[in-house]
Amino acid sequence: MPKMKTKSSAKKRFKLTASGKIKRKHAFKSHILTKKSKKRKLKLTHDGLVHKADRANILQQLTLK
Repeated sequence: MPKMKTKSSAKKRFKLTASGKIKRKHAFKSHILTKKSKKRKLKLTHDGLVHKADRANILQQLTLK
């Protein structure tokens, strides 16, 4: 059996933390920023964590399961 390939889109978007959680970036921070408040843009800057319901799917895409 050949090795499983990692999804390129997933490896660009997600990183694992030391404790095994999956980090992600927030959406809606790339363009049309003039109408968004400073507070909203600041909150979107910080990384978030992937919800545990989506965790298994992302680990499979990263071929870590």
